[in-house]
Amino acid sequence: MIRNGLDYLGTFYICSSNDSRKRVGLIFDERMSLHNDPFYADHVENPNRIKWIWEKLQSAGISKKCVCLEAKSAEDNHVLSVHTQRHVEFIKKVSSTQLSRKDRKLAEHNDVYYNQGSSQAAFIAAGCVVELAMKVANGELSSGFAVVRPPGHHAEAEEAKGFCLLNNVAIAAKTILDLDFGIKRILILDIDVHHGNGTQHMFWSNPDVLYFSVHRYGNGFYPLFSGSHTEIGTGKGKGFNINVPWTRDKCRDSDYLAVWQHILIPVVRAFKPQMTIISAGFDAADGDSIGGCSVTAEGFSTLVQKVMEFSGGKVVMALEGGYDRDSLERSVLACVEVLLEENLTYEYCEIPLESTQQVIKLSTNVGDFAGRTHTSSHISE
Repeated sequence: MIRNGLDYLGTFYICSSNDSRKRVGLIFDERMSLHNDPFYADHVENPNRIKWIWEKLQSAGISKKCVCLEAKSAEDNHVLSVHTQRHVEFIKKVSSTQLSRKDRKLAEHNDVYYNQGSSQAAFIAAGCVVELAMKVANGELSSGFAVVRPPGHHAEAEEAKGFCLLNNVAIAAKTILDLDFGIKRILILDIDVHHGNGTQHMFWSNPDVLYFSVHRYGNGFYPLFSGSHTEIGTGKGKGFNINVPWTRDKCRDSDYLAVWQHILIPVVRAFKPQMTIISAGFDAADGDSIGGCSVTAEGFSTLVQKVMEFSGGKVVMALEGGYDRDSLERSVLACVEVLLEENLTYEYCEIPLESTQQVIKLSTNVGDFAGRTHTSSHISE
């Protein structure tokens, strides 16, 4: 239970010497900018998002401190590990064939768009996350950030949704589990302000992936009818899906940190992940009008720092949402600095919202039964 606001008062210090700095990977490719809305140039999910981030990392000197990887297009067998053959073929052809009336209507209904660069961009985005995850899995890198688009966590096995064509994070997670890296348990941490419906469904019955999402829920917020705290998985995967749904806007650093302290960290400690993949959406950031929340760049980086102690520090971050230039640039920069273990001092003194305390109580009740108890029975080591 949350005892009082003093649980969230304090200062975080993240320090390391240059001699012990981790090998952190970055991956980006200009070709992902070829995907854009052919009818609405000012669409919020546009090529500028990744360009802003990459320019910021370069101007701050961060890219020189990291290992910059060469982008690769995702292989069919990797994509097919979570998507159907029909969907893969559709995304491959969507840039070279005229959409039928039915497909155009479906795209509009699902909040997606296609143009001549969409196929290539989608496969490169997925390939970038897979490539980075492989380098972290085999120990060549300690962690990394994939600056990619289109985003992925809304994409279903057989359907593009919510700006997402292929589910980049899900493809990477399943690929790592299927290949001989010795990694048997993966935490997928979704910090996008929208629930990752596609990722949840892809691992709904899989006990090897703990999917944990913190997001806004209800009152017409996208995606509709997805992300309740009662959605905990099924079969062997029961208890390995945990949703913490905000029932209002204006959630701040203290609200997220409270969830980390009372739900995420105890559950992750029991699950013992061997890799963490973060669906890094920054639309809950202060200044992002779409999310309506107020998480600071320092807040995001602290959330990342708190999970780095798990999975041996093997953390892969892949860009999802985030549509305000200033907050997006600052948040990604702060997170990469944490991956590099550069100096950071962060002071906070806010008390979580009363609604947050209620949500935590509901989610903890589910977590105690499904997340911690069931997870512990799955771990043999």
